[in-house]
Amino acid sequence: MLLVSGLLTGAVAGCGSSTQTTDSGSGTTAQTAAQDDTFEILQTKDDGTIMGDYYVGSNEDTINWGRLPNRDTEPVLTVESGSTVTFDTVSHEGLLEDQGRDALEYFTSQGVSEDEILTDAINITDSDIAHDFLEDGPHIVTGPVEVEGAEPGDVLKVEVLDLQPRVPYGVISNRHYKGALPDEFPENSPRYDDASAEEPEKYGDVSKFAPIKKVDDVWCSYYEVDGKEVTYELDPFLGIMGVATDTEEMLSSVPPTEQGGNLDINELGEGSTLYLPIEVEGAMFYTGDPHFAQGDGEVALTALEGSLRGTVRLTVLKNGSEEIVGDSENFTQPFGETEDYWIPIGLDEDLDEAMKEACRESIDFLNEQLGVDRDMAYAYLSAATDYEVSQVVDKTKGIHALIKKTDFINLLDINLTAGDTKQDVAVIDRTFYTPLEDTVKALGGSVKWNGDTATVTLGSVEATMTKNSNIYYSNGAKVVQDSALVEQDGTVLIPVQALNEVLNAAVNWSTVGKSLNGVVTAK
Repeated sequence: MLLVSGLLTGAVAGCGSSTQTTDSGSGTTAQTAAQDDTFEILQTKDDGTIMGDYYVGSNEDTINWGRLPNRDTEPVLTVESGSTVTFDTVSHEGLLEDQGRDALEYFTSQGVSEDEILTDAINITDSDIAHDFLEDGPHIVTGPVEVEGAEPGDVLKVEVLDLQPRVPYGVISNRHYKGALPDEFPENSPRYDDASAEEPEKYGDVSKFAPIKKVDDVWCSYYEVDGKEVTYELDPFLGIMGVATDTEEMLSSVPPTEQGGNLDINELGEGSTLYLPIEVEGAMFYTGDPHFAQGDGEVALTALEGSLRGTVRLTVLKNGSEEIVGDSENFTQPFGETEDYWIPIGLDEDLDEAMKEACRESIDFLNEQLGVDRDMAYAYLSAATDYEVSQVVDKTKGIHALIKKTDFINLLDINLTAGDTKQDVAVIDRTFYTPLEDTVKALGGSVKWNGDTATVTLGSVEATMTKNSNIYYSNGAKVVQDSALVEQDGTVLIPVQALNEVLNAAVNWSTVGKSLNGVVTAK
């Protein structure tokens, strides 16, 4: 799901095609995105419209450029456990030395108007913040946020509630000596030893400007081949989410660590939950490296990098708590989950070792959490679980598993809370459903019927849906879901996933023992 300036899109028919002029040197121009008056540029502000309980912008006082917080880093904000925090993250692309370290100059050269360039990006490149292009990581890291009560040995639960692109464009880059093919790409632009921000062309790196636009009610990026468009859908997530390391040095932002950081797992978008082992008092959560879209592997070096406004809920799980997945007293590795999957993670400089680690984490989880015999767990994983390459470009490589929750449905209790009200949950064809009217009313919305068609109002969303149809309309946009609205024993049920993708409610899942607990939050 992608929400942009109040416009909702979900699993629609897919990105279509339309005519657009391109520039062969830098990629597609910004013309269509710039003229798309449905897109609100999300400049840094705190005017009462921010979703979170707290708000953190990106400026000289709240960021580190290319380095991660450590035990000595002062927090930019202190919050209570369970608080929601909205971050205005800034992509590093367009800001780096090989792009001139001048956000205004770089983006206007791509056809972006000055009022569509983020002021925080301009201020960062205009500042005297130290950044070494060769020694530091590239990322703008926002935070850290101290969470009260967090101690070493505890776990920070991070629920991703909302992600909104701040601008209608991003950048994809390949740099010398990096990426999956470091000795082969860039192909036709050598690097010179005297390269600098004053002469960025001497770096010889390649950056492709990538505007986004709405096609068939879906937000897509696009480029042109032989006069015809190639389009692909956006699927935003925060590439960096982590907690401070108990180290004397502030580590590079590039390699992921056991405390999270640059995990680059594209499953960790809206509705995901990430668990991070805490090493320092206060946890010190940080985020950054916002992505509009990323393929598994991230082979060229970067994803489609673009600035996001992200809201997360930060909750401390005390050591030994049953709310910690796996080994609750010895939790040492990041772990993710979504409505569909449990996501064990393996990290190592050697991809084979990362795969082994992901397998071990998967076996341990199935055994410790669900009571599956270890030999059977290994056999099951071989038969039914996909292992994906998170990325191969961040020095420490990542592999993550996608363990299907519905395979274990007979072992699990399923609970769903909307607002403060517990909702019934049904499982139909391996899909979670909940009563439409009860859930919407618990969130403060309303449902009106006209025959078999319901009009649902929730916050700024007005949606229509019809019994036995998987085609929904959200603020006039057509949204095609895998599952239809159904009636069972006189009660109309909506797929839980549609609460997010059609009604723009946040839905996050946590595993506690053998219970799956979903929380639905109105935005």
